[in-house]
Amino acid sequence: MNRRLELHKILVGLLGSNNVYYQPPESLKMDYPCIRYNRSSINSGRADNFNYRNMNQYTLYIIDKKPDNPVIEKIMGLERTSYDRHYVADNLNHDVITIYY
Repeated sequence: MNRRLELHKILVGLLGSNNVYYQPPESLKMDYPCIRYNRSSINSGRADNFNYRNMNQYTLYIIDKKPDNPVIEKIMGLERTSYDRHYVADNLNHDVITIYY
C-alpha cells in the first residue's frame, strides 16, 4: 500500500472521523474538527553519494473550534513527530505538527 495512504488511514483512525483532507482545494468546505495535511519535503539519507532512504515529511494541521483537541496528543504519540506551533485564524484553532512517514 502507498505510504501516504497508510498515513491517511492512521489519521482517520486517530481523529475518529473521515474529516481528514490531503491537499484539499480552496473550494472544498471542510467539516470540523479535521486534519488537513500536505507533503512538505522529502528527506534523503545519503552515504557514498547514494540515497539509501527517502522519507516524506508531511505538515499536519489539526483544525478545531476548541483550542485543545485530544487528537493532538494521539498524533504526538506516533514516531517521528514534532509539534511546530499553534495559531488562530477565522475563529478556528490550528495546531501544526510535522511527521516523517
